[in-house]
Amino acid sequence: MIRLVIILPIVVVAWMLLVKLISDVKKANVDWTGVTTFIGFIALAFWLRHITGMG
Repeated sequence: MIRLVIILPIVVVAWMLLVKLISDVKKANVDWTGVTTFIGFIALAFWLRHITGMG
C-alpha cells in the first residue's frame, strides 16, 4: 500500500509533464533533423557499449 501511495503521484506527475511536453512540441517550430541526430548519437553510444562492453 505504501508503494502505491508513493508511485501513484509520481506516475500522475510524469503523465502531466508528458502531456505538457507534447503540447509544447506541437506548438513550437522544432528542428527535427537536429533532434533525430542527437537521439541517433545516444542510441549509437548505447549500442556500441552493448557490443564492445567499453564505456
